[in-house]
Amino acid sequence: MKQKTTLNTKPNIIYILADDMGYGELGCYGQDKIETPNIDALSRAGMKFTEHYAGAPVCAPSRCVLLTGKHSGHTYVRGNDGMPARGDVWNYLAMAKDSTLEGQRPIPAGTITIGTKLQEAGYTTAVVGKWGLGGPGSEGVPNKQGFDHFFGYLCQRQAHTYYPLHLYENEERVYLNNDTVAFNTKLSPNADPQDESSYAPFALADYSPDLMFDDITDFVDENHQKPFFLYWATPIPHAAIQAPKRWVDYYVNKFGDEEPYLGEKGYFPHRYPRAGYAAMISYLDEQVGLLIRQLKELGVYENTLIVFTSDNGPTYNGGTDSPWFDSAKPFKSDYGNGKGFVREGGLKVPMIASWPGHIQPGTTTNLISSFWDVMPTFCDIAGVATPQDSDGLSMLPTLEGKSGQKEHEFLYWEFPSYGGQQAVRMGRWKVIRKNLLKDQPIVELFDLEEDPLETNNLVDDRPDIVEKAIRLFQQEHQEPEVGSFKIPFLGDQKI
Repeated sequence: MKQKTTLNTKPNIIYILADDMGYGELGCYGQDKIETPNIDALSRAGMKFTEHYAGAPVCAPSRCVLLTGKHSGHTYVRGNDGMPARGDVWNYLAMAKDSTLEGQRPIPAGTITIGTKLQEAGYTTAVVGKWGLGGPGSEGVPNKQGFDHFFGYLCQRQAHTYYPLHLYENEERVYLNNDTVAFNTKLSPNADPQDESSYAPFALADYSPDLMFDDITDFVDENHQKPFFLYWATPIPHAAIQAPKRWVDYYVNKFGDEEPYLGEKGYFPHRYPRAGYAAMISYLDEQVGLLIRQLKELGVYENTLIVFTSDNGPTYNGGTDSPWFDSAKPFKSDYGNGKGFVREGGLKVPMIASWPGHIQPGTTTNLISSFWDVMPTFCDIAGVATPQDSDGLSMLPTLEGKSGQKEHEFLYWEFPSYGGQQAVRMGRWKVIRKNLLKDQPIVELFDLEEDPLETNNLVDDRPDIVEKAIRLFQQEHQEPEVGSFKIPFLGDQKI
């Protein structure tokens, strides 16, 4: 029975961030193999963005862009920096014994985040899922960066298994009933790869997405009578392929038999890798449906903005087979075009926004937008000032179907990994500069209206566009404080 709840004057905000989900992995974006009925329904209830971009082509920098409202030429974290000088940071047993080996490069104390701004506006704030912006004891943990509550993985590497030894509740470890298998463990030499029972060691007792969703349910139940902000940073569908058996069985029945994944591209083996990957996404979709049902039962759905998106494009490893799913459709999703690269397949992500009474159901927008627009949008909704150094523009006029939407002259990215890359989008034009860590950078120019797959390099045909982009490459790059993010070609002084 629906509970009667006095609505807050300010709307609740739920931001759901999938991990490595491609532009084409939802039914509402053209996926025809993986079933996502609840997210598709959310799209029908709200607005679908067709030109939305992540903050970076990999996890940590994209999340830093999201939380700070600054593009990757200005953010503190610009790559996945595991700080290996601390010791054996990939050894899960060593991390279990020494928490100082956990976590990535922390964002500094005093960083203004979406969390701090919404706390200022009177919201109770939570992040549940994968953090990746500071390990235990660091200044970057969520509770020091604007979040009243945290539950999940502080460390991205820990999230490479869905059956970890522990998670964190705020700054305290919560130990799980798992005897975690070491990262990249292969099948036993005597195991039959065709026998499903050979893969039993990789499915343990406590499945972290179950525990994290339970925490979400509790948070919403406890805080629904006042404005709340929930940042649900699910690790799904990032490899490893580990999913509830009922969903794997469903897709084995749908797809039929397939060749097993033996772990040759990292993470863990799986008897039915395609079915397992699809199973993770449908399991997440199921959770989204349950959350929406809870909001309706509590009487707060009508006063809740829900955003669903992904942190970057689809991956190429761990047995995920993005080309078979056409995960970045219509863009390419193989290595060099998806995750890790500033191509459309690596940066363009699905984004759905639903807000009853404010967003017209069943609408679509081609507004060119990005992660750094989320901060000013949420600040507008909450009634607090956007930080002056934000690179973003509020999307609120578009969400509400009103006039006055400001548009970007350009979007800018830089990424100091995978050879070193920059990209700028200016309307129909996109310019990429790559191999920046080498002596001879390569410049590419694409007309996205005529060539969305980025196959025809027009660099010799439009020197005027290239010249403008290079000026922006120089203008928007601010020398990073962290040595591992520096790009000497751009004038950075190596430490």
